[in-house]
Amino acid sequence: MWWGRLRRVSAVVWTAVGSLAAWLWLLLGHGFFWRTNVSLPPREDPRDWPAVGIVVPARDEAAVLPESLPSLLAQDYPGRAEVFLVDDGSSDGTGELARALADRHGGLPLTVSSPGEPPAGWTGKLWAVRHGIGLARARAPEYLLLTDADIAHRPDSLRELVAAARTGGFDLVSLMARLRAQSLWERLVVPAFVYFFAQLYPFRRIGKRGSRTAAAAGGCVLLRLDAAARAQVPDSIRHAVIDDVSLAKAVKRSGGHIWLGLADRVDSVRPYPRLADLWRMISRSAYAQLRHNPLLLLGTVAGLALVYLMPPVALVVGLLAGNAAAITAGGTAWLLMAATYAPMLRTYDQPLWLAPLLPAIAFLYLLMTVDSAVQHYRGRGAAWKGRTYTRPGSAPEAAPEQR
Repeated sequence: MWWGRLRRVSAVVWTAVGSLAAWLWLLLGHGFFWRTNVSLPPREDPRDWPAVGIVVPARDEAAVLPESLPSLLAQDYPGRAEVFLVDDGSSDGTGELARALADRHGGLPLTVSSPGEPPAGWTGKLWAVRHGIGLARARAPEYLLLTDADIAHRPDSLRELVAAARTGGFDLVSLMARLRAQSLWERLVVPAFVYFFAQLYPFRRIGKRGSRTAAAAGGCVLLRLDAAARAQVPDSIRHAVIDDVSLAKAVKRSGGHIWLGLADRVDSVRPYPRLADLWRMISRSAYAQLRHNPLLLLGTVAGLALVYLMPPVALVVGLLAGNAAAITAGGTAWLLMAATYAPMLRTYDQPLWLAPLLPAIAFLYLLMTVDSAVQHYRGRGAAWKGRTYTRPGSAPEAAPEQR
């Protein structure tokens, strides 16, 4: 009996050692993903400010538009800029509200248009983006700013984005908008969401030429129009549910130089006050991130368990069994985990005592990921605002001609 108990403790020790090794690698060998000082790169004002077309896809966004759209119209930009809001079949008067806000606030010119329902094989957002790009192209801009309807911009946001793109020679510059972290659940889940994203796509690697890592944050993407044409976006990614990452990968594959960092001039105004709201936001695309592959799902669950759940389990088992090796390996891994999470908590002005809770938050994300797969196999897929999308392989491959 004692031998069986010893073997179980030994298995916990070796698993904890594996978790500790993973955290040592994540700390030092994974692009320093945990550091949060990746802000806009050095930049200088260009001699001539290029024209920019600002494309805003919007579906049932009347609740947030009064906070976001005026910030775009009020951009302090020395060059020519115009806003194209694409009303994607809204039922709450989004288009009419946008026109009223433009009449009330003035600022940059605003065009409101609607492309109608997306054809088979297109997500609604990308169909709206395609329509907006077509409208913008008629004005011959050098850059497109693709931004969501729930994103508010500081007055110098566009100026700084363009200066960074011109100075660094980037074809795509993206900022991960600062998400709301006010309610209890937002404070627990949102910083971890950004932390996990940075772990998947280390920001420092994205900006390096020759690196295969590519990602963007869809709320704020400045894109050269000719880079979009080379990458054939959005047509080449028309079925993508995780459209921002797909966009960045397409631009990088076509030879584009891209950059992604954390925002200090761009904020999301969309509230997620309840756990159910955050659950829907994350689970709707989690299984799509795994390419709807059951083996990747199993690997992800096992990886999350090893890296995030094993350290506290090993520490508790070690304390109960009086095993110093389990205590040391589990406790050290948990300490490293909390230490890498602390910078993100500081970025979001959250107390550092939340850092040791990361295993519990990771377990919550694990459940959301499994739920995403369950919903997919129940035929509900990635559902968002009344639309449900199938996996890409089931969508027709023929695409309409680019406008």
